[in-house]
Amino acid sequence: MALQDDGGQAENTLTGKFLTFLVDQEYYGIPIQYVKEIVGLHTITEVPEVPVYIKGIINLRGRIIPIMDIRLRFKKPYRAYNDRTCIIVVDIDELCVGLIVDSVSEVLWIASEDIVPPPGLGIGGARYVMGVGRSDGGAKLLLDCNRLLNDHELEQLDNLNTPREEL
Repeated sequence: MALQDDGGQAENTLTGKFLTFLVDQEYYGIPIQYVKEIVGLHTITEVPEVPVYIKGIINLRGRIIPIMDIRLRFKKPYRAYNDRTCIIVVDIDELCVGLIVDSVSEVLWIASEDIVPPPGLGIGGARYVMGVGRSDGGAKLLLDCNRLLNDHELEQLDNLNTPREEL
């Protein structure tokens, strides 16, 4: 069966879709095109001399993936993991990273007119937010995956990550 060029339609079907998840009773969303998969908690191997929000690495079907606790990244208090805690594996600048979240909610389509710029509160965590999505009478902070890690952190984690070619 020959593959046909979809004229970019696959990309268009992802536009406006966000995987929503809960961290400390707040809903966040990330563009679905960054999401590779969602998995339950795995045994995390600690790695020395990494930031406190980098919990370590996991072996996911033979692939080594660094794991970031979003709760700690956003300077929220630590909470013990439970049966709802999961890992969202995302692709950030060609680096697979697992994000530990309290729970995954759903995939939402948010129209571009329902996304407003983040409030300019001068808060450090606002640098991770690309916008605020209005949905179901509430608001979801939409994260910019490319800002979750700075260049130094990406370089540091890249050394822990299994190269993509080995998939």
